Amino acid sequence: MMRKMVSLVLGITAVIAAQGQQKSDTVIVSLGKTSKLIFTMQDRSDLEILRHYNFQDLFQDILTKIEQSDTTKAPAEAEAPVVAEAPQEESPAVEQPENNDPGEMRSDDDNDDDDEDWEEMVKRKHYRRIGRTWQSFNFDLGTNNYLQNGKFPDSDGAVYSVRPWGSWYIATSSTQRTRVGRNFFLEWGLGLSWYNFKFQDDDAMLVKNDDRVEFVTDTRDVDHQKSKLTVSYINASFVPVIDFGDRGRKPRMWDNYGTAFRIGLGPYIGYRVGSHSKLVYKDDGDKEKEKNRDSFYLNNFRYGARLQLGFYGTDLFFNYDLNELFAAGKGPKLNAFSFGVIF
Repeated sequence: MMRKMVSLVLGITAVIAAQGQQKSDTVIVSLGKTSKLIFTMQDRSDLEILRHYNFQDLFQDILTKIEQSDTTKAPAEAEAPVVAEAPQEESPAVEQPENNDPGEMRSDDDNDDDDEDWEEMVKRKHYRRIGRTWQSFNFDLGTNNYLQNGKFPDSDGAVYSVRPWGSWYIATSSTQRTRVGRNFFLEWGLGLSWYNFKFQDDDAMLVKNDDRVEFVTDTRDVDHQKSKLTVSYINASFVPVIDFGDRGRKPRMWDNYGTAFRIGLGPYIGYRVGSHSKLVYKDDGDKEKEKNRDSFYLNNFRYGARLQLGFYGTDLFFNYDLNELFAAGKGPKLNAFSFGVIF
């Protein structure tokens, strides 16, 4: 009962707003699965009366009449007539979405062709829509590495060479997708990311001196298991996207539908919020972990370009840092990159 009442109030409110913009005098509001309320107005001076009308009492009287199998019009004190049959001419309807959620009313002039199933996505909390913008939480999973003078450091046998398997790149973000044109969108967001550089040599160590950081080999007589450097950032991105499927939101890998090819390229910037090295080894059979939290002369900022490619439910990303990982003259000249899948 309360749900229907709220729907009616929101519907009549939409009617009042629509009357200020449309010349027609008939609006239909859908209630429940099969019920419709047809609202007509012949004199626009009634608008001020309706703004102060007690629609709760009116709706209660209508329901009472229906329960008594009396479909005559509502009591005489109702200022706005309620018609039981369809009018001769109908204007574009203002109807409630299929999920009957009064908080998600919309008019039929929405130009997105995927509105028929957006309520289900909202219900599953994967997306949230505000006007022309869809909001979602994205998760990037992939691998990371870096280049030195355009090539991988392991080609020169550098101590800081990275092992691809185990050097995971992880990122999470709140992403907004705003429609700009028919096939053109802007994806902008804010989130966190983690570089995990797992070194080829399990005995590699970072040593911070007074003026720079050095990569050396641990000479202790222990069984080295793993060595890595982890750096975390808070990031902001701004990626223009061309989506040939012309849908307001992009699908997920687990969705049972999809769109055509889409591509995006744009900038990002990040600020370092943490970094540490980790060395794992066994000494006389006992597993030991040495974690050193330090800046290691890492650049506080990172900035670069992000490429996104998508087809149906699959989206891939590629990030490349245009600035170096370490401050100038404080470490090796390395430009980090990452690539993987967007969930």
